[in-house]
Amino acid sequence: MRPPGVNAVRPYQRSVGLQTPTSGLLRTFEASERMEARMAEAKFSVLILAAGKATRFKSDHSKMLHRLAGRPLGEYVLRAVAALKPRETWMVIGHEAAEVQKAFERPGLAFIEQKEQMGTGHAVMAARDRLEQSGSSLILVVVGDAPLLDSGTLRELVAAHQKARAAATALTTKVEDPTGYGRIVRKGGRVTGIVEEKVATPAERRIREINSGILCFDRKKLLAHLNRLSNANAQKEFLLTDLIQIFNRHREKVAATVAADSRQVLGVNDRWELAAMEKILRLRKAEALAKSGVTIVNPEATYIDDAVVVGPDTVVEPGVSLLGETRVGRASTLRPYSTITDSVLGDRVTVRPCCVVSGCEVASDVILGPFAHLRDGAVIEENARIGNFVEVKKSRVGRGSKAWHLTYLGDATLGANVNIGAGTITCNYDGEKKNPTTIEEGSFIGSGTMLVAPVRVGR
Repeated sequence: MRPPGVNAVRPYQRSVGLQTPTSGLLRTFEASERMEARMAEAKFSVLILAAGKATRFKSDHSKMLHRLAGRPLGEYVLRAVAALKPRETWMVIGHEAAEVQKAFERPGLAFIEQKEQMGTGHAVMAARDRLEQSGSSLILVVVGDAPLLDSGTLRELVAAHQKARAAATALTTKVEDPTGYGRIVRKGGRVTGIVEEKVATPAERRIREINSGILCFDRKKLLAHLNRLSNANAQKEFLLTDLIQIFNRHREKVAATVAADSRQVLGVNDRWELAAMEKILRLRKAEALAKSGVTIVNPEATYIDDAVVVGPDTVVEPGVSLLGETRVGRASTLRPYSTITDSVLGDRVTVRPCCVVSGCEVASDVILGPFAHLRDGAVIEENARIGNFVEVKKSRVGRGSKAWHLTYLGDATLGANVNIGAGTITCNYDGEKKNPTTIEEGSFIGSGTMLVAPVRVGR
């Protein structure tokens, strides 16, 4: 993978010709409907290749499990595939098979174990029994490590395959620097081979059209020729791309469709490429939020996971991290260097600098920080104030209550309009178990107070 600077044309930047917006949208909608109808008729299934060890990651763990913008790497392709509504979806797993299956298990997804990882062709061989039993006419083979892959591009591939009536159709793209990629060799427009760089001639190395590893097959023709694959090559592996030459030798048609946005077919082969992909996804997320009405002061210095939701008129300042399944309401202000993970914030919440919030609920019109720490299911009700160097753990702070300075509230329940003086601690642990503290509505706790739980302070 390399940064998508070359020939990475965004779909919305392509020329659409001279037409009114209404007519253009109508044609797009009609074309989409026709494509959906053809795909429904095709009865296609999807095979996701996700068995590799990812040696270049230098990791004991499957590449599919490494985190990318808050999700496992393999989750992105699964989501793109699910949008297609295929007849069947299989994932070929191998390295850390049990962990990968646990991470991605869901209705409609079946797993096939490739006990020895001997190439992409061998992965498809491992799925042969499922392919033979399938009622689908087409098999879409997708790599598991292309997180930018779009379901629309996969639809176009299937539609192109149907139109060509081919034995196989490859998804390709064109780049300025094709170093490291298999080259697409054509003759008269037809694909005659995919040549790996190691064995490419000087002329073939100048070819800028490259292989993505994503192919659509006629199921019967795939099964008829699959056993012809050999590992007598430089990699000593069964390569799925060798089927292109095999089909040509048997006078079967091979077609290709070119992905205009080359970023979509970028794989993630090592941790540096993972970092580059992380940047792309995070900037894409920041752009989407900005266009929905959120102010992202410095997108390159802000870290927002893919699943995060932020309401309009919220301002996110530099250094903020919004992670996991976090949701932030409208018109909130998140000041620099705060980290909010798997939490829900209401409307008009102010998070002052350097706060940490993890697994908590914060209601509307609350002020947090600076340097506040909320964790383990803390609930902060409307108009409460949690100030500098205050930690709230597994506690509920009532409406309008205040703990402004240097306080620890653990396993505590505070009613409405409670005032907690500086240096107050709920001493919740007696050496064996955690004990609760209850402070009822309107109570005033003076500075430096140690509340040795279990204890109740009345109204």
